[in-house]
Parts: sequence; C-alpha cells; structure tokens
Amino acid sequence: MAGRRAGVAHLRGPRLLSGAAPDALKAALAAEAHRLGFDCLGITAPVVSPERAAAFARFIAKGQHGDMDWLAREPSRRTDPKTLWSEVRSVIMLGVNYGPDEDPRTILDQGSRAAISVYARGDDYHDVIKKNLKTLARWLVAQAGCDVKVFVDTAAVMEKPLAEAAGLGWQGKHTNLVSRGFGSWLFLGAIYTTLELPPDTPERDHCGSCRACLDSCPTAAFPAPYSLDARRCISYLTIENKGPIPRAFRKAMGNRIYGCDDCLAACPWNKFAQAGREAKLAARDALRAPTLDELAALDDAAFRALFTKSPIKRIGRDRFLRNVLIAIGNSGNSALVPAAERLTADPNPLVRGSAAWALAQLLDADGFAQRADVALKSETDDSVRAEWQHRC
Repeated sequence: MAGRRAGVAHLRGPRLLSGAAPDALKAALAAEAHRLGFDCLGITAPVVSPERAAAFARFIAKGQHGDMDWLAREPSRRTDPKTLWSEVRSVIMLGVNYGPDEDPRTILDQGSRAAISVYARGDDYHDVIKKNLKTLARWLVAQAGCDVKVFVDTAAVMEKPLAEAAGLGWQGKHTNLVSRGFGSWLFLGAIYTTLELPPDTPERDHCGSCRACLDSCPTAAFPAPYSLDARRCISYLTIENKGPIPRAFRKAMGNRIYGCDDCLAACPWNKFAQAGREAKLAARDALRAPTLDELAALDDAAFRALFTKSPIKRIGRDRFLRNVLIAIGNSGNSALVPAAERLTADPNPLVRGSAAWALAQLLDADGFAQRADVALKSETDDSVRAEWQHRC
C-alpha cells in the first residue's frame, strides 16, 4: 500500500541522449524490460487527467479512504507528478502479470480453509518488482544518460491513472486496472525520468454495460461504478483496519482472511488472462488453502516464519488472528471450537474479542452463555467484554 518510501530510488546520470533516437531507445527499453520479467510497458507524460484527479478528490472528501491517512496528505503530490519531482519529463509505466493458475474463488466454498488474496500468496511484490525496476533504471541511465526515480506502490504516485494514460489498460468500474492482455492481474511499477520519450496512446474504457465486478462484491463496497468506499472493502478491513472488524461486515467476510479477489476475478476480461511467469510471485503451496485450525495455532515466531518475505507479515500476528477467527466463526464447523476457545485467553484483546465472536457463531446459546459467564469474571477490556455480552 502507498505511504512508505521503501520502493523509491533516485538514480542520476548525465543529461544527454547519447545520440540514440527516442523511438530506438524506447524499443530497446521495452526489450530490456521484457528480459527482466516485465510483461508490458508504456510511456506517458507526467500528467494525471482532470477526471482522475477530481475522482480522487471526491474519494478523499467523502472519507472513503478510511484510516489510510497518507492518501489525504498533500493530495497535489498525487494528482500532479511534477509536484512530487519537478524535473520529471516522462513516466515509464511497467506491469508484471501475476495471474493465478486457478480461479481464486473456488476456495470460498471450503469454509474450514483460509482464502488468501492471490497477490499475497507468494513473495512481497514490492521487493520483487523494486529490484527489477532499479536494474532497468540503471540500464536506462547507462544507455541514455538521465536522472530517474523508481516507485513500486510507494510515495505519492497514482499508478493506475498513469498506467491508463500509458496504454497498459483502463480503470474498470471496480477502480482497478484492467488489461486486454492480462485481465485484472497486473502489478504496476513506475520510473520517472528526465528524458523526453515518445508517449503511448491512452487505453480507452472497454467495460461497456458490464456490472460483474460491482455485483460480485460481498460487502457492496461500490456506491457507484468507478467509485470505491474502502471502508466497506474486505481488503481494507483485513489489512489496513487496525481495530475489530465491524460487525456489519463479519458474516460477509466468509473465509477471506487477507484481502479479497472477488471483483478482480469476476471481470470477463480475465478470459484473456494467463498465469504469471515470475516464480517468486507464484503461490506457495502452504498458502494456497491452509486450514483455519493450523493458522489459529500460530504464535508470533511461527507467524513470522510462515510469512517470511510475504506481504502478510506486515499486519502482524494479532490482526492476522483476528481475521482467522472471523473466518472460524463463519465456518459452521464445530470442530474449530477448541481453536477459538484457546484464543479467548490470548494476551491481545483484539484476538480475545474475535475469539468470543467466533464462539458465539459456533456454540448454542447455553454453551456460549456458560463460557461468557466465566470469561466476564476476569475480562477487563471493554471491547472484549462487549463481544461476550453481545450474542448475534
């Protein structure tokens, strides 16, 4: 997610074209990018369209960014790339296909197993793509002479509008980028450069009257086409949200414990999608369909070991177990009662409260009442006490 600067690199070189024609340099750049593992490349001027800038302003004004406060800081730095770096003359947008080798929605019918978003089943894409972006940027500096800055979902960069302007795809009704060649499954990276490079033709919208992505959302997070209320989005709720999952959305989460792919997977343009070729981004076997029982047993050390190099690691064990416990409550599997019951004694109140909710879903009224009576005698955290006192 944006807001961190770990993916920013600034490489300097002499300001000259070394005699290469811009079109020839662009063709060589595209060939080198493909060699490094990028699946598509496009170039645009450092300009965000007024329509996209206005949509972003409405998103912030309505508070639809939730607790992602970094999105609201200095909005002009997002809507005007030159405010971020005054020397930029061209933006090179690159895409890496991370298409899954199976429909990620099939696991939603396996209530005792965890559904993890496709992008988080392999190594952290920030690290994988940043390394290759820096290599490509150094190649460009060596070939042409220029200054560059590199971004991978970091700093104040509006990757999707810039990718649309560079011809990589278009922002669909779910606000994500859609590609005619790769469907919904593209990671984006950007190289800002002082070079004047020939721009590509922007991609036009091909959504037509389709509503598949909007209608697939479990929590109705799209108040209108091309508009997202992140506060209702399962990806936001399971990743960015630091507190308890709001009650209104717990049932709708099902067994989704980290992110949600429903709107992406529903897009008809995925008929042209293909499995990604970057091995480090491919799903680890341990994260394809892990059981909720084994995930609920993770202590902090085991959590860190399982999610080494994974983006999941950044939310921490406690928020992760919060999500797992909501899935346990939704499983309908009474065999998971011991896992939830064990976590009612966890040191973290976020975990204890989620465990209480899970038990409320899995136990009959008498069984839950007995456990609540015992728990309330020693529980001092108000939020956890509220979970024990509120059976639904």
